Amino acid sequence: MSDIDDMKIKNLNAYGSFLGNRWVQLISACLAMIMIANLQYAWTLFTTPLVKSLHSSLVAVQYAFTLFIMFETFVQPVGGLLLDKFGTKLMFALAGILIGGGWAMLGQASSVPMLYFFYAAAGVGAAIIYGGSVSVAVRWFPDKRGLASGLIAGAFGIGSMPFVPIIQKILNTSGPAQAFMSTGVFQGVIVVIIAFILHYPIDTKMSSQKEKAAKVDPSKIGFSPSEVLKTPHFWIIWTMFLSISIGGLVVTANTKPFGTKLGIASSFIVAAVMLNSLANGVGRVFWGSVSDRLGRTKTMCLSFGLNAIFLFLLPVFGGSSGVAYVVLLMCVMFTWGQLFSLFPSLNADIFGSTYAATNYGFIYSGKGFASILGGGLGAALAAHYSWGVVFTVAALFSLYACVMSVILPKLPKPVRKQTLVSNVTRSE
Repeated sequence: MSDIDDMKIKNLNAYGSFLGNRWVQLISACLAMIMIANLQYAWTLFTTPLVKSLHSSLVAVQYAFTLFIMFETFVQPVGGLLLDKFGTKLMFALAGILIGGGWAMLGQASSVPMLYFFYAAAGVGAAIIYGGSVSVAVRWFPDKRGLASGLIAGAFGIGSMPFVPIIQKILNTSGPAQAFMSTGVFQGVIVVIIAFILHYPIDTKMSSQKEKAAKVDPSKIGFSPSEVLKTPHFWIIWTMFLSISIGGLVVTANTKPFGTKLGIASSFIVAAVMLNSLANGVGRVFWGSVSDRLGRTKTMCLSFGLNAIFLFLLPVFGGSSGVAYVVLLMCVMFTWGQLFSLFPSLNADIFGSTYAATNYGFIYSGKGFASILGGGLGAALAAHYSWGVVFTVAALFSLYACVMSVILPKLPKPVRKQTLVSNVTRSE
């Protein structure tokens, strides 16, 4: 009997045919990710109404988006520790309250600081759900980690699509407070229900990657986080991740304000927000499959280069018609979402899989820093200069990521000190 079969039987015996079914666990984790997708990808619909209701500026409102992304990014490592300590039921229930309550209360905020507080609280909940969903998925599917993590990422990327027209309809008829409250309560309740379904599989005799590698050859143990941070490869990859993140975050946060500035009809703006999610999700799967044939860095070079071109063309031709606006935005998002599927694979390719989750957490932190330009600073540049300047800057960052994807494979592959010692010992 294989380790996987042993794991399946033990969990079915322990939890029953429903809760012990790993596909139920994966689908539930994907559903949890869908429930937090609006927090990032539907935000743009609320920006203009919030500017009016708070009597504030777009710059001030968009710094709330920056705070959300930062909390959603930087809290994940801490959330992972708390999930291991207190379990999925308690932490997902708490996260459901945070994302539901935080999002719902955004509509009740009477000042910009209150807006920041509630959106940051929602970011903490989103961080727990994001990290927890990935962790649950890969633990239940140790034999299909790529599939599991890909479905989780895809659920987050495409999750807001069915909600966008509903949110816009509520905004038109009842205003932002009702739209926040309705979706917030719904999302929070669903996540709390999921908290009673999700759980980690029970312990099995399956050896960890580290243990298996150590038994075969010490040189096959991957880089530890402390070792990774000392390599130039990590810092190149980290700046690439940060750079390519910027353009998509600018689009995610500012699709509506940018379209309004261009004079695009509301129907096209709503269509763009909805189809951006579709392009984002499809792009992750498409470029992931391309990378299996073309290679990671070559795929990065191609997709990041195209992303730079589309970001540059967006302010030039995006205002010519509603169709051009929607198509160009979709092209940007189609060539952006793949960073969340390509970089985890690149990380494992270069640094090994032993500490892949932790090492990728460091790489993923680049998204938090990218949100500074993707949110408030981007809006400030648009206010002082133009949206053309903002998207040109974003295009240059994507171009940098493209160029570095050519340079990276030309560097000698990093070698662990332990590997060198082991090789010397064997040669002696």
